[in-house]
Amino acid sequence: IHMASKKLDIVPLCEWGLFAEPSPSLVAGPCSAESEDQIMETAKGLKELGVNVFRAGIWKPRTHPGCFEGVGAPGLKWLQKVQKEYGLKVATEVANEKHVMECLKHKVDMVWIGARTTANPFLVQEIADALRGTDIPVLVKNPVNPDLDLWIGALERLNRAGIKKLGVIHRGFSTADKIKYRNDPQWQMAIELRSRYPELPFFVDPSHIAGRRELVREVAQRSLDLGFDGLMIESHCNPDAALSDADQQLTPAQLGDMLAHRLKVRNADSDSPQWRENIDQLRAQIDIIDETILSALSARMEVSRQIGQYKKDNNIAILQTSRWDAVLAKVVEKGKEYDLPEKFLTAVFNAIHEASVEAQNEIISGRPSERQ
Repeated sequence: IHMASKKLDIVPLCEWGLFAEPSPSLVAGPCSAESEDQIMETAKGLKELGVNVFRAGIWKPRTHPGCFEGVGAPGLKWLQKVQKEYGLKVATEVANEKHVMECLKHKVDMVWIGARTTANPFLVQEIADALRGTDIPVLVKNPVNPDLDLWIGALERLNRAGIKKLGVIHRGFSTADKIKYRNDPQWQMAIELRSRYPELPFFVDPSHIAGRRELVREVAQRSLDLGFDGLMIESHCNPDAALSDADQQLTPAQLGDMLAHRLKVRNADSDSPQWRENIDQLRAQIDIIDETILSALSARMEVSRQIGQYKKDNNIAILQTSRWDAVLAKVVEKGKEYDLPEKFLTAVFNAIHEASVEAQNEIISGRPSERQ
C-alpha cells in the first residue's frame, strides 16, 4: 500500500514549450489517424481555432482482433506534415518500447500512456527505460480500474527515469454499472491525486469519460470548475465516418462553438478584497465544522472499541451484517432530511464501518490490524 506520496521532480507546464496562454491548455485531434487527408483536414480546422497541440492515435489497443488497430508508424509521417504545414505540436499514444523509438525517430512533440498500459507496470517500466535521457513531455492516463497507487507508480517509474515534463490525463474508469457516461469519472480519485501532487500538470479527457459527443461539454465544464489545467478532446473532420470512437468525437466547428460559447473558465483566485474576506470567513467555518466531525468520529470509534471488548468477553463474532444493513438504511433515510445524497452517505458510513470493524478486530485478536 502506498503510504506516503514522495514529491515528484516536475517541470511546470508553462515551461514545456507546447501550450500558449491563457488556460486551459488544449490537446485536440481524432481518436485515430486514418488517412493523410483526414489528418490534414482536421488539423487545418483545429489550427483555425487556436489549438496548439494536435493528437492522433497511431497504434490503437482494441479489445477484439480484427478491429481497426491504427495505421501504425506510417501515420507518423502525417503528423510530421501537420508540424510542417500548420506549425502544430503533435502527440500520440505509446504502449511499448518500439512505439517510443518510432515517435522519437519522427520527432513527435509529446506522448501519452493509455489506460490499459498504465495498468501494466512491466510496460510502463519498458517505456520509462526507452525514454531515459530524453526531454519529451509525457502524460499518463489513469489505469482502467480505480487504483490510485497504480497510477502513482507509473508516474514514479517515469520520474525515476528522468522524465520531468510529466503530467496526467483523467479519462474515467471502466464500470459495469449503468451510468450516463462511457466511463465513471470518479472525480474523487482525480481530486485525491491533485491534492497529493499539486505540482503535477493535470488534464481531463472529456471524450472518453462522456462516450457521447452531446455529453462532452458538461464533463469539460466540470473539469474547468475543479480547476484542472487542460483538456484532451477528440475532434474529427467527419466523426460519423470515424473508424474508432465515432460517437464521442466533435467536428472542429463543434469544438470551436463549445470553446467559444459554451464553456466558462474559472479563475484560480481573485485579488478582490471582498472575495478574500468572504472566502476566508467561509473556510474558517469549514475548519470549525471539520474539528467537530473529527471529535464525533473519535467518540464513535471509542464506543466501537467498547463494543469490540464486549463481543470478545461474550465470544461474539465481529460482523453483524443485519445490524449494519439496518444502520445504513436508517442513515440514508435520515440523510434525506439534510439533503445529503445516498451515494455520498453510503461511501462515508461504509468507510466508518470498515474502520470500526478493524478496531474491533484488533481487540478480539489481541494484535494490531495488518491494514494500513
